[in-house]
Amino acid sequence: MSSHSALLEEISSMLVDSDLFSHLSPAELRAAAHYFGVNKIGQDEDVFDEGDIGAFMCVVHSGSISVLKANMNNELVEVATLGQGRAFGEMAVLDGERRSATCKAAEDSVLLTLSKEALDKMLEEHPRIAARIIRAIAVSLSRRLRMAVGQLVDHLV
Repeated sequence: MSSHSALLEEISSMLVDSDLFSHLSPAELRAAAHYFGVNKIGQDEDVFDEGDIGAFMCVVHSGSISVLKANMNNELVEVATLGQGRAFGEMAVLDGERRSATCKAAEDSVLLTLSKEALDKMLEEHPRIAARIIRAIAVSLSRRLRMAVGQLVDHLV
């Protein structure tokens, strides 16, 4: 097996492990794997900073990621910790807007990455699979939005 196909197999199995993409068939996962990358990141390393132009999303394969937001005094406050299987940075892949938070490795981590460019290429080459991936991202964002709204309402009551 060439190192390229070994990497594709590794990415396919990583995608299977992620709840986000678990509804895709093995063949779809193998096709999608071509468009993803794998990044190893050391503890305390930044994945991206709040305000950066967003060009990729990530799925935590192992390790954990701290999500930090600047408060009114411009101090970074941890708002969430994301563990295995959690996606982050997806809004940027859809809208290309600036990052809404800083994400940094809370420990040594392995991330699956999908760039906006790769997703656009997948849309051209495998529109059905790309549509399923975009839908999975949209559902994940929608769930998170509902939870956030629920938490806001809890705070207001």
